[in-house]
Amino acid sequence: MKKMRQIIEIDEEKCTGCGQCILACAEGALALVDGKARLVGEIYCDGIGACIGECPEGALTIVERKADEFDEEAVEKHLQNKHKDGINIEDAPQKTLACGCPSSVMTTLAKKKQTNQGETHNNGVSELGHWPIKLQLLGDHAPFIKGADLLLLADCAAAAYPNLHQHLLKNRAVAMGCPKLDNLEAHIQRLAEILKGALLKSLTVVHMEVPCCKAFVSAAHEAIRRSGVNVPLNYIIIGRDGTIMKEGRQWFSCETTPGLVALDAT
Repeated sequence: MKKMRQIIEIDEEKCTGCGQCILACAEGALALVDGKARLVGEIYCDGIGACIGECPEGALTIVERKADEFDEEAVEKHLQNKHKDGINIEDAPQKTLACGCPSSVMTTLAKKKQTNQGETHNNGVSELGHWPIKLQLLGDHAPFIKGADLLLLADCAAAAYPNLHQHLLKNRAVAMGCPKLDNLEAHIQRLAEILKGALLKSLTVVHMEVPCCKAFVSAAHEAIRRSGVNVPLNYIIIGRDGTIMKEGRQWFSCETTPGLVALDAT
């Protein structure tokens, strides 16, 4: 039954799809749909507005309008379904591809050596040490993930940064994805599984300067919280011109609330 009450409203013109509000909503009332934050159900929104302060664009407001009543029991069921094994059942990624695609086969790649002609990073020496590289295809059982320094790399950053192999991939494992267009919840769960099972040395998030790409940092925070494993969390911001704009460390633990993170930037 609908009645006049306070409820969240999202300005789609202002929303960049960064995902900060989604992680701040304890009731799971928000989700990324087509790159924008959306209210997935009026019954899940309590109208308190805890998510508002997390939006860097001011896209969220509390309005009073006719809406379905807030339902705590529905929220509890919603969260149980959403976090059953960490993700919505309907969105669960396949552990192996039904078609038997080689992309799902875990492989450690042999390091290439420079040739007698003095081959350098300018003419193509690869520092990629394993396959696959997509986050959803990685498992914590892979030998190249165990105890690794893991690079969580936004897809566009890989294309934009010219010195990717020598500066970022060297001596690191890599997991790639898109925080705007991919299923961010699935990425959070997979990363949490890797953190619990692989005992990483460090996690470095590399993302573009654009607001939507920053969701990978929030996703890393949430993955650490869910995993219960503390790991050094670094970040690198790549400009659209291919330069490193900023890098540093986020001092964060699995007990820390996202959004209350002390930042030590270089």
